[in-house]
Parts: sequence; C-alpha cells; structure tokens
Amino acid sequence: MREAHRSGHQTAVSGGAAAVLKRRRLDWLMVLVLMFMYFGIFKIQPFRRYVGRDMIANVKYPLMGVTIPFWTVPLYAVVLPIAIFLAAYMRRRDVYDLHDAILGILLSVLVTGVLTEATKNATGRPRPDFFWRCFPDGNEVYNRFGNVVCHGKKSFVLDGYKSFPSGHASWSFAGLGFLSLYLSSKLRVFEHGGNVAKLLLALFPLLVAYVVGIFMVNDYMHHSLDVLFGALIGLVVATLIYLQFFPSPYPQDVFFPTSEQSRTNALRSNVTANANSGVDIEAPMSPENGGR
Repeated sequence: MREAHRSGHQTAVSGGAAAVLKRRRLDWLMVLVLMFMYFGIFKIQPFRRYVGRDMIANVKYPLMGVTIPFWTVPLYAVVLPIAIFLAAYMRRRDVYDLHDAILGILLSVLVTGVLTEATKNATGRPRPDFFWRCFPDGNEVYNRFGNVVCHGKKSFVLDGYKSFPSGHASWSFAGLGFLSLYLSSKLRVFEHGGNVAKLLLALFPLLVAYVVGIFMVNDYMHHSLDVLFGALIGLVVATLIYLQFFPSPYPQDVFFPTSEQSRTNALRSNVTANANSGVDIEAPMSPENGGR
C-alpha cells in the first residue's frame, strides 16, 4: 500500500511538472533568449570614454585584486537560493512553487545581467584603478587630443572601461533580493503580530548583497555610485519578476504561488488535514473562498 501511495505521488508530481512547464514554456524560451543576449553583449567592446590628464588623478587608485571573484556570484546569488527552494519543496512537495521560484530567479538575474552589461558597454566609465590598467609601468602617454594612449594588456584595459554599474552589486541584489522576497512570504514576515527574528532572517540575503557592494568599493573596482545603481537595478528587477510569479508578501495568502492549481491544492490539503485531525482551524482566505 505504501508503494502504491509513493507511486501515485510520483505520478501526480510528474503530471504537475509537465503541466506547469507547458504553461510557462514562453517564459523558459525567454530564459534561453536572455542567456544568448547576455553572452553576446558581454563580448562587445565597451565605449572608450575620454580620459584626459586632468581626469586621470580620479582613476589612479592602486590595483588591489578582487576579494569576491565574479565566478562566485552565480553560486551565492542563484545556486544557493535554488537549494533553499528545493528544501522548501522537500517540506511541502509543491512542484508549482518550486518551478515558479526557480524560473523567477533565473529571469531576475538574466534580465539584470543584460541591463547591466548593456549599460556598462554604453557608458564606458573608467574604474577607479584605470590608470594602472592603462599604464602598468606608470609612464603616461596621451594623444594630440589629450586622451590616454594605453599600453597595458588590451583585455585588462577594456575591462577598465566597465565600471558603471557594478555587475557584482546588480547580480547580488537580483538573486538575493528575490530570495529575500521569497523568504518574507514563506515565513509570513508581514502578518499581524510579526516576528522580528523572521524579519531579520528574510533580510539576511540583502545584507550579504550589501556587503558584496562594499567589498567592490574597497577593492577599487567600482565607484560608490556604480554600486548604488547596480543595487537599484537588481532590486527593481527582482521585485518586478517576483510579483509575476508570487503575490506581494503583504496579503493574507502570501504563502502560495500565483499558480491557480498550487493554491487550490494547498488549501484543499489544509482543510483535509484539519478534518482528519479533528481540529477546527480556519483555512487561509484566498480569491477562491472569498478572500480579498
């Protein structure tokens, strides 16, 4: 009997997964399109902004190296949140919630990545350590218009024109901002009589993103304004994408994704569980049962 129950559950999960994938197939197509766009834009050389003698002192900070390499950003901003989504799935077995969370965070970071790289290439703002990228031996060379003539490694120099906005900050706030909203809903942070411990737990991902931004300024990889705008891009995109898949963390039915089937199944499960236990607990209000 236990085997039959397990088999039935697996069939239901696979059927639900197929249904939700079909419903969101255009969104998954957009994920692929955004990936190609991101890598395509990444290969484009940035605009080489004029850097004259009177400006060079502002970008003469020492080369410090990067405390947080960019390859680690997808690990803590995408992979770690997905691991948390999987943990939530193991607890509730809601394939709709898992699917929408994974799709949402992928769209959040990819939209942010495309916007960030496009802006970097269009603005061509020099990094704070641009001088040493351009003149590794310290010998300054300028053309007849007063612009720098760099003799450093080409790829290193070109990367020096990609200061605005900060990719570390935008990616961090896009992924961890999405996670923060997700935790706010699942922990019911904004319910009446809220819990400060839950609030701090939900805000912790944003604290991590904030610290990443601080490191980028301290490493002289970005100006403060670069990090600020990167954070704004990531937060705005994360919020907009999150609201396409889940309700705002403020309503009463914040725990359930907007997928109609998911909310219906969850409410039915709660009612059944309460009936079996003999406990009379009012089910969460939702649009289907008269909620507002």
